[in-house]
Amino acid sequence: MIPRILIVSDNSDSRSKGLAARLSRRGAVVATLPLAAIAFDTGSPSGLSIPGFDGTLPDAVLVRSIAAGSFEAITRRLGVLHALGKLSIPVWNSAQAIERCVDKSMTTFLLKNAGLPTPPTFAIEGRAMAEAIAERELPFTPLVLKPLFGAQGRGIRLIEALSDLPAEDEVNGVYYLQHYVPRPGPPYRDFRVFVCAGEVLAMMSRRGDDWITNVNRGAVPEQVSGHVSRHGETELPALARAAAAAVGADFAGVDIVPAADGKLFVLEVNSMPAWSGLQAVAAVNIADAIADALLKFLADRAEAAATTRPYRFTAPANS
Repeated sequence: MIPRILIVSDNSDSRSKGLAARLSRRGAVVATLPLAAIAFDTGSPSGLSIPGFDGTLPDAVLVRSIAAGSFEAITRRLGVLHALGKLSIPVWNSAQAIERCVDKSMTTFLLKNAGLPTPPTFAIEGRAMAEAIAERELPFTPLVLKPLFGAQGRGIRLIEALSDLPAEDEVNGVYYLQHYVPRPGPPYRDFRVFVCAGEVLAMMSRRGDDWITNVNRGAVPEQVSGHVSRHGETELPALARAAAAAVGADFAGVDIVPAADGKLFVLEVNSMPAWSGLQAVAAVNIADAIADALLKFLADRAEAAATTRPYRFTAPANS
């Protein structure tokens, strides 16, 4: 059977195009649509109407991006992904995984709950509660304020005094405050590890003059083969795989920062990661690897379904 893959993307970026091309070369039929184009439709057999699918459903969905929109629009779009999952369509990444990663407070909760090293973090509402946290923590460590929903280093601030806390309307009333992880610099370094289907595809170190080491802010991607601890374990891949599993992501970009003493901390898990900077130093083609992993998943799923025979009870014949 020829698999039909839907790539969810709100723009024709090079990564979406690359994924579509690689899936097509492997024999898949690929369509690319924004979530806004997919409708709930109770007149359809599935309850969804997807342009180009003539009332049917794809065999799998690969989510590359979800456009910004109103609270109602985002809720509906994520609802579409939830509905596809309810219909047993594999969605990489699932609505639940995306929700967990977009909300930094939930990501941090899940990382901590899984026993992974992540900096002490507080997500609270209201300036008064933020000031109470800052008054208690600032004598010992600076704090990092991050937008609860944000990416690529935008809106991150270093809080070293109460006066550094922004007004409530600048953060929509929610303060996500995390202990700053001290590390040598400049230059500063952290790691991005790309995980897909439980395997590490590639890793990079990001080196920058700014302590916020995102490539889009000028940091330089560099090759890294693994971060070896004082005990000799290769920690980066193991931490990244565990972090992706903690949020339930099929593929993810995991951000890990080394402290001055060499200890590693998981900061974020990105469920719709970019990989341009990483691809510049990676030994593997990341789009190829994602396409291969998804098609292997579908082939394994089909094989398992074909070999599973329902148990049928046969009554013994009367003697």
